[in-house]
Amino acid sequence: MHAHDAFHRFLVRKATRVLYFYHFLANKCLTFLSNLLTNFNMTDIETGYKAFRGDIIRNMTIVSSRFGFEVEVTAKIAKLNAAIYEVPISYYGRTYDEGKKITFKDGLVAIWLVIRFNLFCSLRASFRELPEIRRGSNPRAIPPARS
Repeated sequence: MHAHDAFHRFLVRKATRVLYFYHFLANKCLTFLSNLLTNFNMTDIETGYKAFRGDIIRNMTIVSSRFGFEVEVTAKIAKLNAAIYEVPISYYGRTYDEGKKITFKDGLVAIWLVIRFNLFCSLRASFRELPEIRRGSNPRAIPPARS
């Protein structure tokens, strides 16, 4: 069993606001592609909530901005073979009038970045200094967020 190296939040299907079907479908496809290339089984890579051990994120070379950040750090964490834990969050989607910013172009860029960071970016290029991945038999439990 690994120590907690990274945490990823996933959506809890409780009462949620119904919005854009094509965004939902695109997100599922993007998550599937990422899972296929990382061998993870994440629920949703684009949640916007991720937490890392300090030495991991400080040493990670991050070149993406906007929505590419999510797929870049997911691919680079996979290269480390770090322990990933998903914890639940709740989510209330926004309309474009309320400030939603993602566009079709962002989706295409995200697909390219999933491919780029998983297939064309080495472990050595992903980190300035490789962090030590701690392997422990009794990791500290972090309770899930309450909704």
